[in-house]
Amino acid sequence: MREKDPIPDPQPDQKDDVEGVAAGADMPENHTEAGVENGAPVSGAIEDRLRRHFGQLTPSERLLADHLTRNFPVAGLGSMTLLAKEAGVSTPTVLRMVQKLGFRGYPEFQAQLRDEVEARLESPLSKQARWTGGAPQTHILNRFADAVLANLTRTLGQIDHADFDACAALLADPDRRIIVTGGRITHPLADYLVTQLGIVRPGVASLPSNSNTWPSVLLEMRRGDVLVVFDIRRYEAATLQLAEMAAEQGAEVVLLTDPWLSPIAHHARFRFAAQIQVPSAWDSTTALMVLVETLLAAVQQINWDQTQERMTRLEGLYERASLFRRGGKG
Repeated sequence: MREKDPIPDPQPDQKDDVEGVAAGADMPENHTEAGVENGAPVSGAIEDRLRRHFGQLTPSERLLADHLTRNFPVAGLGSMTLLAKEAGVSTPTVLRMVQKLGFRGYPEFQAQLRDEVEARLESPLSKQARWTGGAPQTHILNRFADAVLANLTRTLGQIDHADFDACAALLADPDRRIIVTGGRITHPLADYLVTQLGIVRPGVASLPSNSNTWPSVLLEMRRGDVLVVFDIRRYEAATLQLAEMAAEQGAEVVLLTDPWLSPIAHHARFRFAAQIQVPSAWDSTTALMVLVETLLAAVQQINWDQTQERMTRLEGLYERASLFRRGGKG
């Protein structure tokens, strides 16, 4: 049963008064200064804030947060009254929740939301113009390395260890088949995961990005199989459709994405967001690759006895096929 809000829903003629509060008028006495939480600045993407604050929300606010997450970012682009109606909560509940997220009111919340949407749609040309406009004079090698290291630190720091361990256990389960796919830019990461994970355990296959091949794969997909999807901005509609159909088939979806979260997140059991921004016209996939290699190491550790036996057999096959040279110069 939904929590009864202490403040009643506004009547139509009260709408302007309520939205006036959202614009930054009188705040609740127990509300901290906008953008500050326990003396520290509140920052980050809206979905990150929702995840961090979820445990502090009331039942009604959690209902609202769940609606926003499942319908992100579209749900937050309309009026506060419309969002409340669609989420099944009161308008004051919307106001209280956005203030808990560190915003002065709903307009400030929407302003950041629009900025995040624009960032999702940012093209390589516009990114290059932004990076070169005020670029420092230090060498590109140093600037790029600094950005990549910062991406790795932020990415690994935001991962829930319990989720990571549960995902690794899912990928290690020999009773589940693993199907991996990616987009135009991320498909090489998908191929790498298939190659390496296929050594660690059987039942791993790559799914080409060409949608003509999907129906036959979906036909054979069983409940409990795992679809691993790579999807970073600009998100691909065909990949979203594949994830939707796989989830309908009963597959578990694992998503590796960026901080703005691919729409596939709504269908994913596990989702890991990697930082991708660097001083370049293209996004960096370095943090995503680290996630892939760490997952591989975790699965290998879980299944080490089977993995060791498979690798021993594989090395014997390599030797018989004379695939690699021995003792020669490269």
